[in-house]
Amino acid sequence: MSVLAFLIPISLAMGLVGLAAFIWSLKAGQYEDLAGAAERMLYDDDAPPAGAKQDRPTDGSRGALP
Repeated sequence: MSVLAFLIPISLAMGLVGLAAFIWSLKAGQYEDLAGAAERMLYDDDAPPAGAKQDRPTDGSRGALP
């Protein structure tokens, strides 16, 4: 029973810390652009950006072996 005297205040403190972190994230604007995050998930990050130098020749030749 004496363990509850320690666990209840600790759990309340942890809940208040979580609530404070959530309120801070709301004020910092973490949840303002939810549609943008959903669309960024669909982009292919593996594709090289336009204008990036390619490793392979584009004329179909295999090139010299190292």
